[in-house]
Amino acid sequence: MKLFDWIGFLCLVISLYILWEFREILLLLFMAIVLATALNSIVRRLQQRLSIPRGRAVLVTLGTVTVGGGILTALILPPFIDQILELGELIPKGIAAVNTWQQSLRITDLDSQLPDWFPSVAETLDELELPAVGDMVQQVGTIIQQVFGNFLVFFSSTGAIVLQLLLIIVLTIMMLADPSGYRNLLLLLFPSFYRRRADEILTKCEEILLAWMGGVFLSSIFVATTCAIGLWLLRIDLVFAHALLAGIFNIIPNIGPTISVIFPVFVALIDINVPGKALGVILLYVFVQNVESYWFSPMVMRHQVSMLPAATLLAQLFFAKFFGPVGLVLALPLAVVSKVWIQEAFIRDILNQWRQTPVWPTATAIDQSSDQPSDQPSDQPSDQLIDQLDDSPETIGSLEASDASESQDKRERPGEDLEAIAEAGEGINHADE
Repeated sequence: MKLFDWIGFLCLVISLYILWEFREILLLLFMAIVLATALNSIVRRLQQRLSIPRGRAVLVTLGTVTVGGGILTALILPPFIDQILELGELIPKGIAAVNTWQQSLRITDLDSQLPDWFPSVAETLDELELPAVGDMVQQVGTIIQQVFGNFLVFFSSTGAIVLQLLLIIVLTIMMLADPSGYRNLLLLLFPSFYRRRADEILTKCEEILLAWMGGVFLSSIFVATTCAIGLWLLRIDLVFAHALLAGIFNIIPNIGPTISVIFPVFVALIDINVPGKALGVILLYVFVQNVESYWFSPMVMRHQVSMLPAATLLAQLFFAKFFGPVGLVLALPLAVVSKVWIQEAFIRDILNQWRQTPVWPTATAIDQSSDQPSDQPSDQPSDQLIDQLDDSPETIGSLEASDASESQDKRERPGEDLEAIAEAGEGINHADE
């Protein structure tokens, strides 16, 4: 490797280290980008339907979201907090009810009803030395308290949480006011020959994020509504809190539904007269999640990039490990955006365009090279291509104003631009040598 190659590699390592140190800020930035993307879609629709300037559309959108969010918070938050506090008091009662139910079991009565040749159930259980049901439930409760205790430690500092929320709000408003400026600034980080392609990938990421947010919103409403109806039919207390928690935790695939079912199960265990009520709650949540996963979500997210279940779970574990609870919540949008960049930039633009060349020149290549005249000029990129790949910000800002026929022709022949770029890069390398 040459000296400049080592310098470039060292700069890359330093950049990755700096990004790692500021990973929490980058996560907040990604959250602001997600919110700005959602609000920007509303602003565009207002501009198209009402024919108003962008600044006025931004003010209308922010005002509507603020007023609507305040009304929903005032209507939902007080009863939700009351039921959550009551839920915290009922969970220990549910654990005590399990202990009482276990002590009420009479295994000796069961042995008296069995034939003489059948082994004694009490002696078999004593030999196995199984832990008591009450002890297992208490251990599960302790684990839950520890998990939520660690989760709340993240939000223990009220000042830090307020500052983080303010930072997200400010960044969202700034990016919403001038999204094209920040987009062009991001495109400047790419090589000049790849900026048009990077702009297309960013557009696809925006479409995927909008599809994901819309699908998750509808899916959460569906889960909350169906759980509320089912819990009401089962006569479970605190239906509103349980249904709202089910809708909120539905944002987290795989793990969220498992967490949301714990609370109504403990509340159902309080009713000793109906021991099958807890089982009914579990079956209800399993039914709702299967309907949501295999019917509702595919119907509302049919335009979204699909994620394999194992890949989704691994992404959740990865982002939760490195970014904490917020990374777990944002694991799916992070995974979806990462998948788009891997598919488009790495697989389609690099691996699919990779041309294998022989290590040693073949006889045909030697004959062809000897037949070429010595004064043949080397391959150079055309002036038209150089003008097209201008790295000035004005060129980047005019990407959307390019000729429609040219864009349609490029969409019909997506591989020719990449081949021209590859040939231009090879010509530049030959010229440098």
